[in-house]
Amino acid sequence: MRLTSWALLALPALLDGVAAVKQEDFKLCSQSSFCRRLRSIGQRQSAAPAHFTSPYSVGPPATTAGTIDHASWSWPVSSSLYPEISFELRVDILEKGDGIARIRMDEVNSQTPFRRYNETAKWALVDVNPPLASLADARLTSDAAKSTITYAKGLSIEIIHSPLKITQYRDGRPQVVFNERSLLHMEHFRQKQVEKVEEGASESEQMVLQAGEMDRSWFEEVDAEAFEERWKKWTDSKPKGPEALSIDLSFPGVEHVFGLPEHASPLSLPDTVGPNAHYTDPYRLFNVDIFEYLADSPMSLYGAIPLLHAHSAKSSVGVLNLVASDTWVDVLHDKQGTHTHWMSESGILDLLLLPGPKPQQLFEQFAILTGPTALPPQWSTAYHQCRWNYINEEDVLEVDRRFDETDIPLDVTWLDVEYSVDRRYFDWNPSHFPDVKRMLQKVADKGRKMVAIIDPHVKRSDSYRIYTDAKDLDILIKKPDGSNFEGWCWPGNSVWVDFFNPKSWDWWKKMFDFKVWTDSAPNLFIWNDMNEPSVFDGPEISVPRDTVHDGGWENRDVHNINGMLFHNATAQALIARETPAKRPFVLSRAYYTGSQRFGAIWTGDNMGDWEHFAGETAMLLSNNIAGMSFCGADVGGFFGDPSHEILVRWYQAGAFMPFFRAHAHIDTKRREPFLYDEPIRGYLRDAIRLRYQLLPVWYNAFHDASVSGAPIIKPQYAVFPEDPAGFAIDDQYYVGDSGILVKPVVVEGATKTDVYISDNQPYYDYFTHRLYPAKAKPHHLSLDTPLSTFPVLIQGGSIFPVRQRVRRSSPLMWQDPFTLIIALSKQGTASGQLYLDDGETFGHERGEFIWRSFDFSSTSKGGVLRSSDGASDQTEASDAVTPYGENNLWAKTIAHVKVERVVVLGLKNKPHGVSVAGQGVEWSWEDGAAAGGKKEGGSSKLVIKNPGLGVVESWEVRIE
Repeated sequence: MRLTSWALLALPALLDGVAAVKQEDFKLCSQSSFCRRLRSIGQRQSAAPAHFTSPYSVGPPATTAGTIDHASWSWPVSSSLYPEISFELRVDILEKGDGIARIRMDEVNSQTPFRRYNETAKWALVDVNPPLASLADARLTSDAAKSTITYAKGLSIEIIHSPLKITQYRDGRPQVVFNERSLLHMEHFRQKQVEKVEEGASESEQMVLQAGEMDRSWFEEVDAEAFEERWKKWTDSKPKGPEALSIDLSFPGVEHVFGLPEHASPLSLPDTVGPNAHYTDPYRLFNVDIFEYLADSPMSLYGAIPLLHAHSAKSSVGVLNLVASDTWVDVLHDKQGTHTHWMSESGILDLLLLPGPKPQQLFEQFAILTGPTALPPQWSTAYHQCRWNYINEEDVLEVDRRFDETDIPLDVTWLDVEYSVDRRYFDWNPSHFPDVKRMLQKVADKGRKMVAIIDPHVKRSDSYRIYTDAKDLDILIKKPDGSNFEGWCWPGNSVWVDFFNPKSWDWWKKMFDFKVWTDSAPNLFIWNDMNEPSVFDGPEISVPRDTVHDGGWENRDVHNINGMLFHNATAQALIARETPAKRPFVLSRAYYTGSQRFGAIWTGDNMGDWEHFAGETAMLLSNNIAGMSFCGADVGGFFGDPSHEILVRWYQAGAFMPFFRAHAHIDTKRREPFLYDEPIRGYLRDAIRLRYQLLPVWYNAFHDASVSGAPIIKPQYAVFPEDPAGFAIDDQYYVGDSGILVKPVVVEGATKTDVYISDNQPYYDYFTHRLYPAKAKPHHLSLDTPLSTFPVLIQGGSIFPVRQRVRRSSPLMWQDPFTLIIALSKQGTASGQLYLDDGETFGHERGEFIWRSFDFSSTSKGGVLRSSDGASDQTEASDAVTPYGENNLWAKTIAHVKVERVVVLGLKNKPHGVSVAGQGVEWSWEDGAAAGGKKEGGSSKLVIKNPGLGVVESWEVRIE
C-alpha cells in the first residue's frame, strides 16, 4: 500500500515525495545463498549436459498393489552423493479431478532432530487427504528398471528407477517430465562441523568428469552461508542449516507456460536463462511489501501461487508445487519444449499434477484441490472509492454527497490508516470521527458500505487492548530465543499476531463482535494490508526468516502462507459477527494458493503511468488462471497524478476488472471522478455506469467461478485453446462466459485499436451494434477508439442480461427489470444465463437462488427464445431447498421482477410478428441492410418491448 522505509514513517517526510523501487532492498538470486547454490546446479548442467547424471535413484516399491483401499505407492530413494541419507518417494492418484496425481518426497530416518516443513497442504488444500482412486482404476506394474502406474482416461506415470525420472503421459504422449535435466536435489540435514567442501579442483575438472561420475563439490556447493547468512545489517541464524530443494519440470512440445502469480510480467512467461533470456534473474515467489514495483520484472510482489499451466494446441497440463518458502523459478524454452527449474529454501517435495487436457479442466481441477472463488456479496462487485486518506466524517459524507450530485453510482467508500488513533486499528480517532455509528448509518441509508483498514502489525502499547490481549494469550510471533518478535511499522514499535496459532482464531473473531468493537456496524467491512508481513526495519522489508511460529516452524518455512491466514481469520470473524451470517468482504494484499476462498486481492503499489497501466491486464489474467479471480488494480495508479487521458482509459479498463476500485497515495491530488469538468467527468461517469448496467454479467461470472473455478476474466488461450496465434495474447480478454470481449486502450493518444478474433463468428460492437461478420480464419479488427470509447465486443452466439436503470448504489437495483441482449451466431443461435440470489447471505448454499438458462434457436418460420431452469442438480447440501419450490423464499421475493426488453442482434429478416404464450407483443425493427447489411456496418436489431416475462418463470418468445 505505502512507503516501505521506516525512516519515512513521519507524515511530513511522506509529503516530500516518492521515489522508484529500491531494488537494493530486495535480494537477487546471487545474493541468496540457497538460490545461488541451486541455480549453479542448473548452470553446470547446461554447460555439460552429457556428463551430468542425477545422483538419485529408487528401489523396488514398498508395495506392488497399493494399499488395500487406496491408489498409493511408495519407493525408497537414495543418493549416490550421500548413501547414508534416506529419502522416500510417494505417489497418490486422486479420485476427483479426472486423475490428479500427487508426488511427494521427503528425507526419512534423519539422525538430526530436524524435520522439513510438510504442512503446506493443510492450509492450501480444501481437503488434506482427498479420496483416492480405487485399485480397479489405478494399477502399478514394476520391474527392476521402472515402475508404471496406469489410471484414468489414458493417463499413466512412468518412474525410471536409476537415475530417477518421472514422466506423466496421456495416450502415450509425455505431458510433464520430472528430473529430466537431473536438477533434483534435496539438501539433507547435517551438522556444520562435519561438512567438508572439496577444494583444489580446477575449473575444467569441475565442469567435465570422466564417465559421467560426480563428486559432491561438483553437484553441491555448501559454504558457510548455508549455516548462517549475513545480508546487509541482518544475520539469519539458520538453526537447521541447509534444507533447500531443487526440482526441474519439463513440458515436451510446449511453447507457452503461464502462471506463477504474482509478477509484473507477460502472461506467457519469457525465459530467465539461455540465449533468449528476457530477465537475468528467476521469477521469485516471496511475499514482500515492494514500493513502486517495476512494470516489467520477475521480482517478488505481494502474493505467491506456485502454479504453472503448460499449454499447446494439443493439450494443457498444470503443476501445483506446494511449497511455502522463498522460491525462485527459471524458465527456458528450446526446440524440445519448455523447461523450468524450481529452487526453494525449505519444504518437502509435494507436487500435484493437473492432467487437463484443456484449460477449462485445469481450472476445475485446481478448484477441486484448493477450493473455488467464494461467491462475494453482490455489492462488492460494484464501484469502490478509496484514497489515503479521507480525513474525517465530513470528508466521507461530502464524497458520498458529490457522487449523488453528479449522478455517479457508488457502493463503497474506504478508509486508510488515518481513521485510527496512532494506527491502533479498531480505535477510531474521535477528533475526526466523533460519531462513527452516525456516519455509517448515513452511508447505509443509501444502500452503501464502508471499508476500514486493519493491518497485522499491532502497536506495542500497554494501553492498546489488542496488544495486551495478544501478549496475555501468548499468540505473538517469536524470536529464536522465544521472546516476542518486535519490529517497526506504521504505529512505530510493533508486534505481530501468529495466526498459525489456533488460540488466535477465536480471539480474533471476538475482536469484530459488535459487543466488543462497538464502533462498528453491519455495513463496515475490512481491508487487510501489509500482511506479507511488512516490517519496515526487517530484512527485505519483512520479518527475519528465523522468527518462529506455532509448532516450532520458522518463518522461512511458512512465509508465503502467513498473509492468507490473516485474510482467512478476518473473513471468518466477519461471518461470525452476525446471525444469520452474511458473506464477508475482506481485501488482502498478500495471498497464497487457496486465498480465493476468503476474498479479494489487488495488485498493490502501481504507478499512474502508461507502462504500469499497460502491464496490469496480464497481471490480472495471470491471477485469474491461478484461481485468484477476484482481483483488480488501483484505478488511476496509486502513485502520481495521472493525466486526464490516462485516467479516463483507466476507468474504462477498471469497469472490466473483477475488483473495481479507485485508490490514490496521500501525496496525490484529489481525483474523485466528480471533481473533473466535462467532458472528462462524463467519460468517467459513463465507465462507472457501464459497470452498473453490466452487474448481472459480473455476478454470473462470479457465480461460475464459485461453482467450477472458472476465471472471471479469461485470456485468449483459455477460450480458444487450439489457436496458437492467440496463446501469447495478454492485452484482451473475455468476461466469464458472457461472450463479451474487452480490450483496454493502454497507448497514449490511440485513436485506433486492434482486437484479435480467433473464431469464425460474427462480433457486434457493444455500444453501436456495428456488425463485424464472421471470417473463416483468425484475424484482427481495427476499431476507432477516441477517448470517449474503447473496444467492447459481443461474440455471436451470446445472450447476457443487463439492467439499464442505474441507481446510486447497486443494492437499490435489486427489483429493477432486466434487458436481455442476444447476439446471434452465424448459425442463428445463442445461449446465456442469469443467476440471482439475495446478494448478502449464505442462503444460496441452501438453494435460495434463481438460475435461468436462455437459448435462442432458429426455426423455419423464425426463431424461439426459451427460458428454462439452469439450476438442476446444482445444490449438494442435504437441507437444500428445491429451486423455485415452496421453500425458496428468494424466488417468491423476486417473482415480480420482469424482463422488460429483449434486444436481438443479427436476425437475417424482419419478422412478421412476436408472441408470448400465443399473444402478440410490441416490437420494433432496425434493418441492418440500411447500415451495411453483411458488410461491416450496422447489425439488424429487433427490440421486443414489455413482453411480460418473469425472471423466475419458464417461458418462450416466438419470432415469426
